[in-house]
Amino acid sequence: MDRRQFLASSGTTALAFSLNPALAFAQGTADERLRQVLEDIFAGDIELSPMLATTLGLDKGPNSGARSRLDRFTLGHGEQASQHSRQMLAELDAVPSGDLSEIWQVRQEIVRHMLDQRLLPDKFGINDLGSPYRISQQDGAYFSIPDFLDSTHPVETAEDAEAYLARLALFPAALDEQSEAQRADAARGYLAPGWALDLAMGQIESLFKPAAAETGLVGSLVRRAKEKGLDGEWERRASEIVENSVFPALRRQHEMLAELRPTTAAGDGVWRVPQGEEIYREALRHFTTTEMSAEEIHQTGLEQVAEISAELDTLLSGAGLTRGTVGERLLELNKRPEQLYPNTDEGRAELIASLNDGMAALTGTLPQAFNFIPDMPLDIRRVPPEIQDGASNGYYSLPTLDGSRPAIYWINLKDTADWPKYSLPALTYHEGNPGHHLHLVRMLQDDSLPLLLKNYWLSSYGEGWALYAEMVADELGGYSGLERAGALQSWLFRAARLVVDTGLNAKRWSVEQATQYFVDTVAFARARSQREIERYCCSPGQACSYKIGQNEWVRLRAKAESELGSRFSLGDFHEILQEGVMPLALLERRVDAWIGKVKAAS
Repeated sequence: MDRRQFLASSGTTALAFSLNPALAFAQGTADERLRQVLEDIFAGDIELSPMLATTLGLDKGPNSGARSRLDRFTLGHGEQASQHSRQMLAELDAVPSGDLSEIWQVRQEIVRHMLDQRLLPDKFGINDLGSPYRISQQDGAYFSIPDFLDSTHPVETAEDAEAYLARLALFPAALDEQSEAQRADAARGYLAPGWALDLAMGQIESLFKPAAAETGLVGSLVRRAKEKGLDGEWERRASEIVENSVFPALRRQHEMLAELRPTTAAGDGVWRVPQGEEIYREALRHFTTTEMSAEEIHQTGLEQVAEISAELDTLLSGAGLTRGTVGERLLELNKRPEQLYPNTDEGRAELIASLNDGMAALTGTLPQAFNFIPDMPLDIRRVPPEIQDGASNGYYSLPTLDGSRPAIYWINLKDTADWPKYSLPALTYHEGNPGHHLHLVRMLQDDSLPLLLKNYWLSSYGEGWALYAEMVADELGGYSGLERAGALQSWLFRAARLVVDTGLNAKRWSVEQATQYFVDTVAFARARSQREIERYCCSPGQACSYKIGQNEWVRLRAKAESELGSRFSLGDFHEILQEGVMPLALLERRVDAWIGKVKAAS
């Protein structure tokens, strides 16, 4: 049964959140004008980012040339993107809001916020509020392009393999462009902390250290071409590009970072760079879509850490873990042999198999809480070892719009000790169903939602949803025994993020201080804790979006349940997802509008 049949047969459509957007589009020329503006924005985005075109499966037909190109990494390319946003903002505002249907008024407000946020980094002359450093242990072409070529660029035909080689040949230019831009940024004081540069240099060195034929850049193409039976001298040709062009460019970037490293400012948080405190204020506004100050967020974190720790105390005591702090007891649980998979390839395969089993079981319960069930597959894969030192612990990659490449849930398995068994279900529900996978496939499969909004992301909404979804999984029976301690630890982890992110970037905590807080409070292994803390230094503010967003989803659901009583339908409440990603203040207004419609209909 496809999605339209399911919704039509469920009897809930009349009380779903959205108006019928297809009908709204037909209501008048203002809606049509605004739709065209959104299409123009998206077309410009695709032109500026051929890698985005491939990610979405739009590098076909008239856009097929995009499959052989990479994004640009010059300062001028950033200026082009800003010019595009300014032009589109003017066109967006030229459409009178009062002439739009309700759903298109919502979309106009969402896109205005989107374009405003795109232009914010220009205020400081930086690349991105969430990544103020072009190159770090988690940012840079050296990091993103090999991952993109392996996980996103398709190799189904000989033409795809040729396009892979074309992109591989452009990789050195991307590295050199970014190196030049990083030099310019560094001259203005925008350079990652010294330890981040050390980690980046280590990862770059790992890319040029093996023989060319043994690199992932060559191996990915050779392996996939062989799987598809594509004849050609793929190994020889790719190896020549890597040996003669990619390796020298990687060495040049390594030397550039080594040269700049002594010049970087002391400290760890973003406060250390010019206008750092103001950058952080804007980053918090951007990622939480609220006006909460760093101090308010810090105090919220402390309060919720205390609340969740108390709940964990009760649960752990009931399981016989009574000695020491909550953190100490979780650390004890983490080390129990029955909680650990072997840190071997066989152990990693067993771990991933368990995730697949858990995801399948939970997906079968979704009709209890959702009117929409994703019908796109979800692959669970290990983060490629060559980037695992800088990668986050788990993340989700979109499927193509046409379904030719599945969604992927990546898990960092550098050390399986980072993932005691009780902790895994919560992460799986966060990245899979009913978290990111359900949410994003819900948007991708909605024919009425403009492409621009299918591909839009606001962390407070999307990460807040995924963290809220871990709670919904609890209601659906997704946790057994100590697995609920894993869910509580997940929420504790995000509450602690509020404390350490603001601690690092506003209160000038050190990496060591923040890591120790994490170890003591959340009880993650020290190496995993330190990777997390290092991430917050180079992506200031983003980590605060999860818990702030979850808090708002929980609050708005409670508000709807309270006001509607027996008229409340959880499946209908979750249909807000079809309106697309939006700032939290707008989300509240849309929930209020739905509550009003349900009351009026009863």
